[in-house]
Amino acid sequence: MTAPLSLPIRPRILVVSLRRIGDVLLTTPLIRSLRRAWPDATIDVLVFSGTHGILAGNPDINEVIAIPERPGAMASLRLTARLFRRYHLSITTQTGDRPTFYAAIAGRKTAGLAPDTSRLGSAWKRWLLGRSTPADSAMHRVEQMLVLARALGIEAVPQVVCPAGAAPAGIDTGANYAVIHAAPMFAYKEWSRDGWRALAAGLTQRGLTIVAIGGPGEAEKAYLDDVWQGIAPVHQVRWPQTVALLQGARVYIGPDTSVTHLAAAADCPTVALFGPMDPRVWGPWPAGGLETPWEASGTIQHRGNVWVVQNPLPCLPCLMEGCERHIGSRSICLDELLAEQVLTAVDRALTA
Repeated sequence: MTAPLSLPIRPRILVVSLRRIGDVLLTTPLIRSLRRAWPDATIDVLVFSGTHGILAGNPDINEVIAIPERPGAMASLRLTARLFRRYHLSITTQTGDRPTFYAAIAGRKTAGLAPDTSRLGSAWKRWLLGRSTPADSAMHRVEQMLVLARALGIEAVPQVVCPAGAAPAGIDTGANYAVIHAAPMFAYKEWSRDGWRALAAGLTQRGLTIVAIGGPGEAEKAYLDDVWQGIAPVHQVRWPQTVALLQGARVYIGPDTSVTHLAAAADCPTVALFGPMDPRVWGPWPAGGLETPWEASGTIQHRGNVWVVQNPLPCLPCLMEGCERHIGSRSICLDELLAEQVLTAVDRALTA
């Protein structure tokens, strides 16, 4: 095992994660590993504004620093001054220019993911990082974080940590309920409206109340209102409230989204609908860890408290943004996914 870094008794540590919400959530195993290795450390996390809520109430974090995705020159200078040599250790969880730069200026010692040696023009990133491990696009995101922890010489803790908070008020869930989040960020991850409605009918037949949740965006709200019209109201809940809902649910069903990752981490029986993306890299990480990696494709795959459902066409997983190769296009593999197949996975989750 790599020798652990030598840090002061109460070190200050910064973790840089400038990506989307799901990526930030999947960084929490690294943060937990750091907390276990240095229990008296001050651990801060640098993220984009709009993603910080997924870290709310995380007991391993002292402060979340949220910055705009496109800060102006003055804001960038202020952040640089704020971070400069403030930390005993700074870690970038990405290979991009900006996260590597922030880690380099913030830490007296640095570590992180770096591009592999075959990439031209990336040697400076490896040079800036005192300890690095090559980014592997074929490795599960959580496993990549665990490899990074091992590169620091500390024990890797394979646990995704959920935000913490109270249950939302005013939602009548009943004794048996299913949580559904039907709205991914992009159209190429969407299932069909008819599919969701057929699923809802099947859940009702099984005696389950449907709790449909969504975010505050107007486009998402309009999409979900159309999907659930006449079936169920759509509840807008914050991340900690979502966790509280999930922890009491009989089952959760959703596409490839951050909420689906959260459901898996919350130990809720989770049915995840996957289309073009590769579950070997982005499949939900079960609450008890992923002992056997996900396969590239299959009809229904089961690991721990998670069931991944796919329509395994020959092209799956294509890793493309829909069949027309842009974020607004549809994916045939999801459009042709049958509600009966999803309900089969639901039945397995309910009886596990």
